[in-house]
Amino acid sequence: MTLDDFDLKMLALLQANGRLTNQELSELIGLSASQCSRRRISLEQAGCILGYHARLSADAIGTPVTGLIEVRLIHHTQEDEASFYQLVLQQDAIQDAWKTTGDADYLLKVTVRDLPALSALISQLVSGHHSVSHVKTSVVLNRLKENGVMSGKSTLRE
Repeated sequence: MTLDDFDLKMLALLQANGRLTNQELSELIGLSASQCSRRRISLEQAGCILGYHARLSADAIGTPVTGLIEVRLIHHTQEDEASFYQLVLQQDAIQDAWKTTGDADYLLKVTVRDLPALSALISQLVSGHHSVSHVKTSVVLNRLKENGVMSGKSTLRE
């Protein structure tokens, strides 16, 4: 699918606010509401729009501590990787997981209630999988930019 300027504007607006109606999009983009509806459906079917989600406040839901965990495996067999994948799926605290290049095999973004909960999760990752050889954790001190949109709470001047 080739994206034109209208599609790109629509994607940017929906990324910032997925609740925009086709009428609101039409006023912001300069197309009719029916054209916006057709374009939105086309963008969804083409896989450009993967879904619409509510961004939740980590503080409000009781998981204000965010950690980034790098995981290295000893063995890289299909069975070990599938087993690690299942372990990741079972942990609600793991928000995002990526298979990466470089020193780490995986990078996990986790959210937990406090540092003891983070420590317990790390222990579960290490003891819960026989192939984990190394774990390196970083705790997020401040969110500067998240989800492609500048956070209103964090500025570089703080």
